[in-house]
Amino acid sequence: MTDDDELLHAYDSEVRTASPNESPGSTVDRDGPLFRRAGAAGNGNFVLYPHLGGLQGGELQALIARQVAFFAERGQAFEWKTYGHDAPPELPHLLLDAGFTAQEQETVVIGRAAPLAATPRPPDGVRLREVTERADLEKIDELNLAAFGEKFPGMVDYLASEVEKGTLVVLAEAGDQAVCSGWLRFGPGRFASLWGGGTRPEWRGKGVYKALVAHRAQVALARGYEFLQVDCTEDSRPILERLGMSSVTTTTPYIWKPPAE
Repeated sequence: MTDDDELLHAYDSEVRTASPNESPGSTVDRDGPLFRRAGAAGNGNFVLYPHLGGLQGGELQALIARQVAFFAERGQAFEWKTYGHDAPPELPHLLLDAGFTAQEQETVVIGRAAPLAATPRPPDGVRLREVTERADLEKIDELNLAAFGEKFPGMVDYLASEVEKGTLVVLAEAGDQAVCSGWLRFGPGRFASLWGGGTRPEWRGKGVYKALVAHRAQVALARGYEFLQVDCTEDSRPILERLGMSSVTTTTPYIWKPPAE
């Protein structure tokens, strides 16, 4: 077994087997092989699973239909995330047939925390700061507009709830201007995960994101976590691979939304 195979096996057996955390106003239940979270604020409703237990054909179609019916009754959208190494291969087609819409494919990148935990070296004039105050979270909301061309509804409340749950939020600033941000979730198992990473266009390629990774790796390692994991876009993947992380599989979110009235 190669190191990449070991990383993927650890991810499947530790991260994907964990039940999602309940948030205020949310519930978590089971339907066959699925964990299902509903009514969640901020980062939405979804199903997840370590595998589908060999379901295929009509049985798999019935499982998909039950999830659609469950959320349709509540008038809620939800996410079903597929993985490139999962069976059966026809799952994406069945989701499309059931009315889901495919989102941008991402890459699951994993690395060992110890070699990533170098001394952060942001460019001159940039400082890294761990933040919890709402005013700083609002800076991240504004940063997203510059980095991605849009704000994400409920982002400030979502980050505030993440901070309350123990998530570490880090802001990179040049003077009073936010230039990059990212957060670090702890667990499950030996894994901590990296999120965010939006960078102002004029600051890209200067090492800001790399410094944010190093800072969060140091924190993860100090708290006893062995692995760092990211679901990343093609913008971040080459950077993470240059840092020594491995691309172990792909993932594609599929979104189902209730019909517009």
